[in-house]
Amino acid sequence: MSIHLYYSLIPEALIASMLPPEEFGQYYATGHKFKSKGQAVFFEVDSAYRHPYFDIDGCYKRCVPKASGAPKNSIYVSMYRVTEHLTISALGKMYLTTAMGATLGLSRADALPKIEKELHMYQDLAPINSLVVSVFDPAAYYADVVTQPSHSFRFPGMCFVELELGMLARDPENGREGDLPYSFMQHLREALLELEPKEKQNKLVHRVHSLEFPFRMVKNGFFAGIGDELVYYPMLSQAALKKDHSNWWRSANL
Repeated sequence: MSIHLYYSLIPEALIASMLPPEEFGQYYATGHKFKSKGQAVFFEVDSAYRHPYFDIDGCYKRCVPKASGAPKNSIYVSMYRVTEHLTISALGKMYLTTAMGATLGLSRADALPKIEKELHMYQDLAPINSLVVSVFDPAAYYADVVTQPSHSFRFPGMCFVELELGMLARDPENGREGDLPYSFMQHLREALLELEPKEKQNKLVHRVHSLEFPFRMVKNGFFAGIGDELVYYPMLSQAALKKDHSNWWRSANL
């Protein structure tokens, strides 16, 4: 059996497993007895990737079939400072697993999405889990916290997702909430109203926020950055999900 290497964002971890992505997603989200543990977001990492910080070879030696012949589900290589010790070139497809264990694979795009002149909301996934509203587009937001930080702190990398704001993205004071499912709408409006392009570019909505979010609220896709490199994994349209991935879509909206 081959060994896979996975970079989990919920929580941040590097994991060796004998399970292929779809089976790993189901196991990681629900366990084999389907006792729901919550959704999972992870990348497959090049199994040949090595870094002195990680004892990957040692973990591979322990990742062997069980006495029954069943594959080894997981061996944790690291649960600390994972992001900064990976490279963008080592990251393969990204996978989203619902709390019911259905897994969807996303491929990397050749370019970042088109810039939209409106307000944004970002859920940081790793190495921190803050919820932030911003005047910055994704690339500018990444630069502000990683490559060209405007504050006294910086991160070695960041994985984050842009979430839908609906009409609030252009009119945070009067825009209708529509079907936005957030339970903190008044606080969200207040945070958006504090943003000023020249004085207040980012505003924390929640300093420590639940890592789980409605997959249907992903606005455009996911962003993975390490050092100077930032790449984009676009989310499939709802029409494509309903047509070609109906089981996953139903599972994501239960």
